[in-house]
Amino acid sequence: MAEYVSQKTPVTPCLILDLDVVAARYRALAKELPHADIYYAVKANPQPEVIALLARLGSCFDVASPAEVELCLRLGARPESLSYGNTTKKRSDIRFAFQRGVRLFAVDSCGEVEKVAEEAPGSDVFCRILTSGQGAQWPLSRKFGCASDMAADLLVRARDLGLNPRGVSFHVGSQQGDVSQWGKALRRVRKVFDRAAAAGLNLDLINLGGGFPAQYVDKIPPIAVYGKAIRDALGARFPAGLPRLMVEPGRYIVGDAGVLFSEVILASRKGYEDDERWVYIDVGVFGGLAETLDEAIRYRIVTNRDESRSGPVVLAGPTCDSADIMYERNKYQLPLGLQPGDVLAMLSAGAYTSVYCSAAFNGFEPLPLHCIPVSEQPESAEHLEEVCSL
Repeated sequence: MAEYVSQKTPVTPCLILDLDVVAARYRALAKELPHADIYYAVKANPQPEVIALLARLGSCFDVASPAEVELCLRLGARPESLSYGNTTKKRSDIRFAFQRGVRLFAVDSCGEVEKVAEEAPGSDVFCRILTSGQGAQWPLSRKFGCASDMAADLLVRARDLGLNPRGVSFHVGSQQGDVSQWGKALRRVRKVFDRAAAAGLNLDLINLGGGFPAQYVDKIPPIAVYGKAIRDALGARFPAGLPRLMVEPGRYIVGDAGVLFSEVILASRKGYEDDERWVYIDVGVFGGLAETLDEAIRYRIVTNRDESRSGPVVLAGPTCDSADIMYERNKYQLPLGLQPGDVLAMLSAGAYTSVYCSAAFNGFEPLPLHCIPVSEQPESAEHLEEVCSL
């Protein structure tokens, strides 16, 4: 990363993504969950180089729109490797995906089941159930999913309408730090399977969702800990044999691969007696840092003046919107000598940054993204350790 930046000297703000880290993360997850098909969540970072690399590695893809369907197909994914995981789809979007060969769709309501039955007849469907989202820094527990008892009934309805009800999905929340949450969700999945069996359905698919974290300020368990917890929970709930398994990582695959570089515009104080400084940088909430809203995601931050004494700051973006403040409650400590023109880097920023940019709000252009190609030499353990521990 440092060599690339020194050679290319990209203009800030920009996101630089190391594709070696993307490949390493994919392989690490595949090792921990060997019986699960990996469906990369395209929404996390749809950069073409990322999609093409993962397709070459054998990944499947979780898509949420016609544009994501087209992107994956154009870059080498097979239609049968796509799962349309959005539970609220326009009829025209369902029809589009079906015409392109997609045959696996998520549902969580009777209305959605009926739309899929009419626009994608005979397709496979799975029903997403609600989870608590406890332990996640970015919960996903309200908008998506249905109650467990409703899920079984929806799958029966899907069968009656000519669809192929395959199983159940859930999502424990993004940036999930509590490895036990998959086990808690699987207890609900087991109940759906049993209720469906009583209605004559033989479900054979569990979509474990995403939630695997990137390394932000708070320390997280290694991926091996997540893998063991999930394997143990599956064995406990399905001792007679595992159904087909899917997993939908996004943040884990690309998060730690990215570094967001920015430039300090101003470092100032609001009053003579204030210990706290305001540091303004050339990227903000509207330019890629949307996940700092409510300070939910706290990136690790380094500067080119890390050798100097530090003090508390409020970190803000460049626009004229007063909501463009990334960190105020959580007081980051940045060097006292920070000056306009200094470089500030946010680590593990490869997920949900460049894709969350506004369309030139205030005239500021969307965040540019540069990819460091996969190494031509075979990856050594030492190299992977270096690039994965930014």
